[in-house]
Amino acid sequence: MKRLMIVMALAAMLLPAMGQEVEVTSQRRLLDGVEGPAYYPVLNASGNRLLFSNEDGALKLYDFASDVTTTVTRDRVVGHDACFGGDGKVYFVTQRVGDDHLVYRTGRTFDAATGQLATVTEEQHGAMCAVPATRGGAVKAPGRDYTSGSDIGSAAWTEGSRVHVMVGGEERVFSPVDSWAGYLWASLSPDGKRVAFFAAGKGIVVIDLRGQMLAMLGNYEMPCWYNNDYLVAQNAKDDGHQFVSSQILLIKADGTWQTELTKPASMAMQPTCGNGRIVYTTVDGLLYEMKINIYD
Repeated sequence: MKRLMIVMALAAMLLPAMGQEVEVTSQRRLLDGVEGPAYYPVLNASGNRLLFSNEDGALKLYDFASDVTTTVTRDRVVGHDACFGGDGKVYFVTQRVGDDHLVYRTGRTFDAATGQLATVTEEQHGAMCAVPATRGGAVKAPGRDYTSGSDIGSAAWTEGSRVHVMVGGEERVFSPVDSWAGYLWASLSPDGKRVAFFAAGKGIVVIDLRGQMLAMLGNYEMPCWYNNDYLVAQNAKDDGHQFVSSQILLIKADGTWQTELTKPASMAMQPTCGNGRIVYTTVDGLLYEMKINIYD
């Protein structure tokens, strides 16, 4: 009898997941014939503007409404060192290698409305990151942080094996899982109630605003909130030298369900989400836009 009750309980838990379906309603190549290889795409919350880096590291901004691409900076911006703030500005970090072979970084902002580019931190050696916030943005620097105002709203970022969460002007620091290689890619859910991040060796972790672990979603990378209930992530495999497969997954935030949006052979990676729009690139730097419907 006890065994039967356990089986029935497991079946009840699986019913919602079994009833879920995802339909890819559209998929198209972006900037085909207009731009060369493009990497590290970042959508704003409204989903109408897109940041990306070219193969030389120059940062560009694409406006979906006007179909116009603007060069933000020709200086090198590495990886996910660029983001949209809640004030509409772009926050980013450029870097160069000095004559002493050390890497020097500088925090900057770009106002797309005016075209104004500003330097907000002095050039310095050491880790530096751009942080999006609900009312503005920040650049976390070794010497002195830059924030766009006295109240930038809510934000989340990582430093080493710690995730930092800004809530109501209070900064909270958590280390919910052990990870000797550190955390990456922290982001707030759209409703601001949860944080997702990647812990090296452990995968995607979801916590609440008090640092309590809510779910572990698997050993995938670059999580991005699609909405309050789902995240999109990269599932990449390598042979120690190069990628052998990479695909985009849709994962339920409680960890109970997931599905593939692209096949492993697609070599799709680096997903970003905004207002129902999904953008990703491929290992060859081809940008794609995808739209989906989720049926529960």
